[in-house]
Amino acid sequence: MSSGDLDAAGRGGTAAEEAPLLHHLLEIDPQLKKYEKEINRRYSEFRKRLTSIETDEPGGLDTFTKSYETFGLHVLPDGSVVCREWCPGAKELYLWGEFNDWNPQQFKFLQAGFGKWELTIPPEPEGTPRVPHNSLVKLRVIDKDGKHLDRLSPWARYVTRHESNVIFDQRLWNPPKSYKFENGHPSKPNRLRIYEAHVGISSPEAKIATYRHFTENVLPHIATLGYNAIQLMAVMEHAYYASFGYQVTSFFAASSRYGTPDELKQLVDVAHGFGIVVLLDVVHSHASKNTVDGLNQFDGSNGCFFHDNVRGAHKLWDSRLFNYRQWEVLRFLLSNLRWWIEEYQFDGFRFDGATSMLYYSHGLGDGFSGHYEEYYDLTVDTESLVYLMLANYMLHHFYPFVITIAELLGA
Repeated sequence: MSSGDLDAAGRGGTAAEEAPLLHHLLEIDPQLKKYEKEINRRYSEFRKRLTSIETDEPGGLDTFTKSYETFGLHVLPDGSVVCREWCPGAKELYLWGEFNDWNPQQFKFLQAGFGKWELTIPPEPEGTPRVPHNSLVKLRVIDKDGKHLDRLSPWARYVTRHESNVIFDQRLWNPPKSYKFENGHPSKPNRLRIYEAHVGISSPEAKIATYRHFTENVLPHIATLGYNAIQLMAVMEHAYYASFGYQVTSFFAASSRYGTPDELKQLVDVAHGFGIVVLLDVVHSHASKNTVDGLNQFDGSNGCFFHDNVRGAHKLWDSRLFNYRQWEVLRFLLSNLRWWIEEYQFDGFRFDGATSMLYYSHGLGDGFSGHYEEYYDLTVDTESLVYLMLANYMLHHFYPFVITIAELLGA
């Protein structure tokens, strides 16, 4: 189904009787006829959500899914530093860091409605930013019970860990010169030959390898072997290295274990020079339980980005599960996908843990046979499914070159 087909049906406002091109699908596979009503119901839920974003959000889907341009910390051309956060459970919110000698209550956010907070820090008299490039910053959340909580911005673009510390710290990444890509996106391959890679373990030496090492030593080898795609694991920042990147703490930050954001950009750029597309192993199925350097209890509550009940925890993975019905969660996750394409020039995504997202059971203990009944019954989480539909639609709508893959057990 093309984005044009979805546009025609998804923005009309009124419910359609049938999902676009469904009759063609039923001709190809008559066994799906039994599930026609459920297919249309799911499509209708997707269309309602898409329409609400287009009509209720200023700027529609395009602006909504590029919210990294307004949320988090930004340095304006005049040297002002502006910050916007969604922190609905906070009573007060502050920004502090090296720039103000760690005074926790000097710069207070103002409420902007709907759980959002905003702050503007004027530039120095000579016009330079008050918060320098690469300096440490933190958010101080005062929750409704008056507790003071140190947090990182969910939109943090660069976080680092000092060797003597187990906690990651946020840095304002605002280099004086931006990396300039030399190569555009390669043509989408007719047939994918994917090399799955983890930058950190790409060296035979007993150490964590770097983006630079991968670019200089591994990429040429991959190209020589005839691969046309790379799937990069463990790029989104994760405090627990042994998780192989599947316990994400900072969704917009490229892991600093391997180097700087510019060095990751160079890796992608050089891969494109070889004609190789680069796919990001994206983890939107769950998040780390870390609080000080993760999303968990960001505003002091047990909800915020996650379900505030048994649905909010994955017992086997010991992690938090997103509330995909929450408007600001959709803003965050959809914007996260566009960020990796716009900022780092990734060519697509492999969505990790799709089985866990799709089923209320998270696939635990399920003996999938492949029968359609297992996919079209009431054990499927419609909210998660609609998020995946929105993500797939949005990506193909704005980026015709994009490749999307889902890790699905029991398909």
